[in-house]
Amino acid sequence: MTVRAFLALDFDEPLRARLAEALQRLQHEVADVRWLSPETIHLTLRFLGASTPEGLDRLSTGVERAASSCPPCEARVEGIGFFPTHGPPQVIWAGLALPPEVLQLQAECERAAVAAGFAPEGRAFRPHVTLGRWRDRVRRPAAPTLDLGATRLGPVTLFKSDLRPQGALHTPLRTFPLGGLG
Repeated sequence: MTVRAFLALDFDEPLRARLAEALQRLQHEVADVRWLSPETIHLTLRFLGASTPEGLDRLSTGVERAASSCPPCEARVEGIGFFPTHGPPQVIWAGLALPPEVLQLQAECERAAVAAGFAPEGRAFRPHVTLGRWRDRVRRPAAPTLDLGATRLGPVTLFKSDLRPQGALHTPLRTFPLGGLG
């Protein structure tokens, strides 16, 4: 049996509250977006896709090692962008200014995934927080301003993701504290 899985860093509760306020404001500024719930927003470090329990077990050792070597840290959430970068947008996202330790953590998670048998990620890591998606083709809107300040990051969480019509349901399977802190 396989599950759809990914590795992510969680945000602190103060940022989630600021995200909820920002999403309410953005609903009036950007039309026709299916906005995510603030509780489900995270920083994806590595999307794994269809995963077996055995593959996730193999992955866990490397992720635990990577997380324990990354000190607790913060990131700044600011700026709005769209994917793809040209043409009609499909995703609206917030930017993240990450410390070098988190970029190293992401690289270590990628190495752990490949060592566990997952295919290498074909795209470069682009730190962002997905805020919403368009279902239909729309004209590219002007990017609104956004500055949510700093947030404490962690732990690294291995999530199972179930796709549903109302949006994905993310269930934590395992957590890996940063800096080896429990």
